[in-house]
Amino acid sequence: MARVRLSVAERQEELLRAAVEQIEARGVAAVRIADVASALGVSNALVLYHFSSKEKLVAAAFSYAAEGDLTHLRKILGRRTSAVRRLRTAVRWYAPTGQAKGWRLWIEGWAAALREPALRDVARDLDRQWKTELAAVIAEGAAAGEFHCTDPSSAAWRLTALLDGLAVQMTSYSGSISRAAMLEWAEEALARELGLDREALTRQSA
Repeated sequence: MARVRLSVAERQEELLRAAVEQIEARGVAAVRIADVASALGVSNALVLYHFSSKEKLVAAAFSYAAEGDLTHLRKILGRRTSAVRRLRTAVRWYAPTGQAKGWRLWIEGWAAALREPALRDVARDLDRQWKTELAAVIAEGAAAGEFHCTDPSSAAWRLTALLDGLAVQMTSYSGSISRAAMLEWAEEALARELGLDREALTRQSA
């Protein structure tokens, strides 16, 4: 059966989706242009036509994955409900116990970013945007009197640092922490940053 002719944008998105899947399965160091091409049944030359090197393909794949995650985060944080409810939903989604996908991808990306400037720029920009989005909603909730937080930016830093660290532990050392315990710690940390106790957090976000 002949392949459907795709536009340039559609083809690039198809290649990026395949690249993300191959990086998750094989790791940044091991993945090859040929793996992406084979997954889609296309030639290496087609992949290289759109992304002239493996390094550019990998960096673009991480950017693609990052944009997908950020779009979903913004959807959660943009809901017409209380700041507490939005923040709790975002933490539960971000954490490995929720529906956030690709933690293995991001751990691979962080490691590779130590050697690849393009990946380092992608990871840094993603990290900055996550913190900015969370800090904005924390500031909004504090201004509305939902909770007390004098430094939303620092609170966002501490929350993401904790969640990233727990995700690394759970992804790298399967079974080292129970999902229930991890989620409990994450919500306790959120409650502390908002000047609430766990029961108040649960009640206000119900």
